[in-house]
Amino acid sequence: MYTNIVLFFGQFFSMDGLKMPGCIEFDDSGSVARRKCRVITVGHDGRKKIGIGGDSPVSVQSMIKRKPYDIGNILIDCHRLEKSRCDLIRLTIPDDDAAVTIPEILQATTIPIIADIHFSASAALASIKAGADKIRLNPGNIARVKDVHEIARACRDTGTPIRIGVNSGSLPKDLLKKHDGDRVKASVEGALRHIEMLHEADFHDIVVAVKSSHTDEMIVANRLLAQSCDLPIHLGVTEAGCNWEGNIRSSIGIGTLLAEGIGDTIRVSLTDDVVEEVKSGLEILRALGLRESGITFISCPTCGRLESDIKPVAIALLEKLGHLDKPFRVALMGCTVNGPGEAAGSDITLLAGKGKGVIYRGETVLRTIDEDSFIREMETEILKAYGEMYGT
Repeated sequence: MYTNIVLFFGQFFSMDGLKMPGCIEFDDSGSVARRKCRVITVGHDGRKKIGIGGDSPVSVQSMIKRKPYDIGNILIDCHRLEKSRCDLIRLTIPDDDAAVTIPEILQATTIPIIADIHFSASAALASIKAGADKIRLNPGNIARVKDVHEIARACRDTGTPIRIGVNSGSLPKDLLKKHDGDRVKASVEGALRHIEMLHEADFHDIVVAVKSSHTDEMIVANRLLAQSCDLPIHLGVTEAGCNWEGNIRSSIGIGTLLAEGIGDTIRVSLTDDVVEEVKSGLEILRALGLRESGITFISCPTCGRLESDIKPVAIALLEKLGHLDKPFRVALMGCTVNGPGEAAGSDITLLAGKGKGVIYRGETVLRTIDEDSFIREMETEILKAYGEMYGT
């Protein structure tokens, strides 16, 4: 089977490099159709279960940044991630001893826990035995067929899915040599080779990822991967960077592929707090209409026409109300040029003017308020409308 896959993936490469047919398909309404793939379920019996692939919603992951033995702070972060609407949590397991912490973590959260494995097949087996909901393997450092087959059999016996996680920073050396250092070709073939190893062990509950810190490489590799297998795909720009830099790279890489119908689960990898990763991931999904949860702020960027300072209002309301987890739209507009039109369809709108503002609920004017009460009055009306909409 691997030979057939390689021949198929080989046809994409011609004399001058990558030549790829279009990946994008459209449904009857003209919208981009989601790539068709297999579905796997993450989460053992008695725990929350997350579907990946098919028609399942695109899920958002984050990864614990603590040392694996710092159990107290790990549990705190798990609770914070649960509150932030994270779907899957990954935890590094470097050795057998670290796997001992998994049962306590599982008891503390219903979110599926993924054991991230590098180098140590033994740690993978210990994690499976400890009850991890999913295993991540890196083909660049767990490559022996014997080890992969043993892990696959253990996962098959326990109903534990595997993510093949290829990273451009740790690619199989033989494939880099074969493709003259071309990381895209090496990463895709590395993923396909590992898929075949798992299939040889009659294991098929697989998610696959090909990541790179180079956004352009990540996009091309995933387009190719999407046409080379029928497995669900995990998306991410690895080592994306800090704050705004990492968010931009991740939004371009992940967002481009999702807009083409590629991708079933995502992680925004930031040199930042775990909750920030989830917030960024959710916002990417919401921007593409793939997730309708949480409060959405539509706020003007401000310009010379501005007569009231909208920025502190937007920042304060986001901080106070960002925890609301059901769809709700708030518009904060600073002038009459585009404000009314841009605010159309919002649940609550503030149309600010010179020292005053008008609050709307839908298209109904509620009242005029002074600038020094914008934050307080808007918070009151948002919570009131939200509560009436959702019975909270």
